[in-house]
Amino acid sequence: MQLEASDALDISKESKATLELYGIGQEPTDSYGRRCLMARRLVERGVRFVQLYINSQIWDNHTYLESGMRAASQRTDQPTAALLQDLKQRGLFDSTLVIWGGEFGRMPIAQLDGGPQSAGRDHNPRGFSIWMAGAGIKPGTVYGATDELGYEAVDKPVSVTDWHATLLHLLGLNYQELFFEQNGLKEKLTSVFEARVVKEILA
Repeated sequence: MQLEASDALDISKESKATLELYGIGQEPTDSYGRRCLMARRLVERGVRFVQLYINSQIWDNHTYLESGMRAASQRTDQPTAALLQDLKQRGLFDSTLVIWGGEFGRMPIAQLDGGPQSAGRDHNPRGFSIWMAGAGIKPGTVYGATDELGYEAVDKPVSVTDWHATLLHLLGLNYQELFFEQNGLKEKLTSVFEARVVKEILA
C-alpha cells in the first residue's frame, strides 16, 4: 500500500501543461494545486474517498474579511477549476462526486474586533452554502436561499440529515437501511431525525 501511495502522490510524472493548469510552481496556487492534482491521481487509481484540506483555516474570517476572502479565493479557485476540468477530460467526472464545503455559515453582520478596517464575520449555523458537482448532480442547479439579509435559510432549507441522506443516495446507499447497531440502537448517519433525499438536485 505504501508503494502504491508513493506512486499515486508523485506528480513529477505529470506534463508541464497539467502542472500549469493546476497552478503548480507558482504562488499562491502551488500548495492547493498539488493537493488537487494528487486527488485526481488517487481517484483515477480507484481510491473511493478522497478528502482535501488546505493548510491553516483560511476561510475562518473573523477579521479582515475582504482581504482574507480574496486571498483564500486566489489560492483555491484555479486548482479547484483545474480538478473539475481534469476529471472531465479523463472521463472520471461522471463517476466522481465532488463536494466543496467551507468553514461554516457566516453572519450577515460585521464582527468588529479592531475597527471597521479589520471587520470580519462570526459563525452562523442558520444559513450556509456548499456546492456539489459530478456524479448524479444536476448541473447548474441552485437550490434554496436565505432571507434577504443572509441570516437564515428560508426557501427550501436542507437540513444536515437531508444532506447526509442525499449523499448516501448518490453513493448508492439507502440511508434508512444503513446503520451500526450499538447498545440496542440502530445508529444512522441521519440519527433519529427526519430526513429526505433532495431529489431536486439530482440529474
